[in-house]
Amino acid sequence: MTPARRRRKRLFDLTLAVLALPVVLPLIVLVWLAVALVQGRPWFYGGERMHSPTRSFRMCKFRTMEAEAGDHGVTAGHKRVRITPLGQILRRCHADELPQIWNVLRGDMSFVGPRPPLREVVERFPQLYAQVLASPPGITGLASVQFAQKEARLLARCRTADEARRIYDQACVPEKARLDLLYQRQASWRLDLALIWQTLRGGIA
Repeated sequence: MTPARRRRKRLFDLTLAVLALPVVLPLIVLVWLAVALVQGRPWFYGGERMHSPTRSFRMCKFRTMEAEAGDHGVTAGHKRVRITPLGQILRRCHADELPQIWNVLRGDMSFVGPRPPLREVVERFPQLYAQVLASPPGITGLASVQFAQKEARLLARCRTADEARRIYDQACVPEKARLDLLYQRQASWRLDLALIWQTLRGGIA
């Protein structure tokens, strides 16, 4: 992505974030109250994700799982027992991702782009993610809209961390990268709005 396109995308993100704040902030407060009353602390989860092959950041989400020391790797079937009842609801409607508007305002993420990967995944596929992360990572994206449900089904069958890593690397990484690179070639504010709308429709449904 050229510097000029990055600047236009950043302006689009800031404009949309400012316009969305009056709606998003009350929702964040409501979800925070639910998390605080039902689950208690910690209210948020800050997971390390990669903005570029060399730069990481903390992606902010509402906590949806019971904490476990040394947790790492993608969330798959072997972690499902740790998802709280409220967390199931928040994940289903994407409400756990509302705090990521803070990441957008900070410049860590865009509204639309490749989902920010784990450091360990980038380290396993450095050349691939050098291409994918030429676009700023996003809250949603073409891969999120078109592949997320299939990815969830594939990973739900995994019963160990090793199996989850193997399935993710073999079946998910190549297809997500293909869609992310397709988005990169066709990116525009119209496409971004269409993908945001599809994501919201899916969350509401």
